[in-house]
Amino acid sequence: MKLSFDREHFCAQPDPFMCPIKGGWAMYVTGSEGVGAYYCDTPFGQWEYKGIVCQKEGYHEYWAPCMYHENGWYYLYVSCREKGTDDSKEYLYAAKAPTPFGPFCDLKCLCECFSIDPHVVRTDAGLYLWYCMDRVDTDRVGTRVFVQKMADPITLTGEPVEMVKPSFDEEIFMRDRFQPGQDWHTIEGPFWLQVDGWQYVMYSGACYQNATYHIGYAAAKSTEPDLTKVRFEKHTDSGKFVPFMTKNDVEEGVGHHSVICYEGQYYAVYHARDYAPNPRLTGDQRTARICKLHFKDGIITAEKM
Repeated sequence: MKLSFDREHFCAQPDPFMCPIKGGWAMYVTGSEGVGAYYCDTPFGQWEYKGIVCQKEGYHEYWAPCMYHENGWYYLYVSCREKGTDDSKEYLYAAKAPTPFGPFCDLKCLCECFSIDPHVVRTDAGLYLWYCMDRVDTDRVGTRVFVQKMADPITLTGEPVEMVKPSFDEEIFMRDRFQPGQDWHTIEGPFWLQVDGWQYVMYSGACYQNATYHIGYAAAKSTEPDLTKVRFEKHTDSGKFVPFMTKNDVEEGVGHHSVICYEGQYYAVYHARDYAPNPRLTGDQRTARICKLHFKDGIITAEKM
């Protein structure tokens, strides 16, 4: 189901991160010149555009933001890069503000290497940052999912631990991307949650422009609070590629999502494109949609709305 937005400020909503805030709900999305934000009193109402809430002078390409709230502060995490540089300079940053719509201006760099798609969570063992980095020293080179402990909401500690890696051709971002014979794979957009004694890491695979772009997940039957010690098993069909969500008869480019729990029901908030371009959108056609999620014994199923 597509989400409803204020028609006066209608635009694309790539990489939607939805979360509860005092009095309602907030959603943060990717933007070229800054992080765009929306507000609604329920996830299913008409979303009000709150403008760009995070910028850094001289920077652009603000990808896949996420929000974490603790002790009266809102922490926004996003990757961006200096203008005039290429994608390899896309680094993760964090900023805080006393309100969910900032502005978030004083960005602190968390990783001085290609690092994208943050998700910050707290367990009984502390704070953890899920994010993605590249590896070229292994088979199926490309972008992978890591987790790392945090000393506080704006400081990483210890070493990143690789948690989900590519294993299928359907996860190829681009063939021969940087050199002939070396296909680039991508596992990105991690979202961690725990339900009924199981831990899940959901993610996107391939490139959002590819036919094989999808949402997958890995699961572990574990209540271990130190997330660097959990060993997740990728969901497959007897070792074969089986995407959890991918293009269907009404939408393509199904991917990068967040998960909410509303009135006891879990939902995935994801982006997709209609097959026919929307004339109200110029350029990026990815818009936010929502579907129900069901969890049972390490298996996730989706229910369209």
